[in-house]
Amino acid sequence: MQYTYILKCSDGTFYTGCTNSIENRLDRHQKGDVHYTKDKLPVKLVFHAAFPDKYKAFEFERYLKSGSGIAFRNKRLI
Repeated sequence: MQYTYILKCSDGTFYTGCTNSIENRLDRHQKGDVHYTKDKLPVKLVFHAAFPDKYKAFEFERYLKSGSGIAFRNKRLI
């Protein structure tokens, strides 16, 4: 399975990413191993979706980073 996820950072911003292991990726974020979130700790997982196809997960991640995807995220997912 492939996952698209959204984290809420301590400064109120959101991070959207894709992974095949939510637990491992969240652990890397919490340890400061991810450049974008290392100075925005702690982070909180606010949404995740599972996809059997990694390309669908990447497409959804890309959509969530677009203007209409951000509006969808704010209205429907968080």
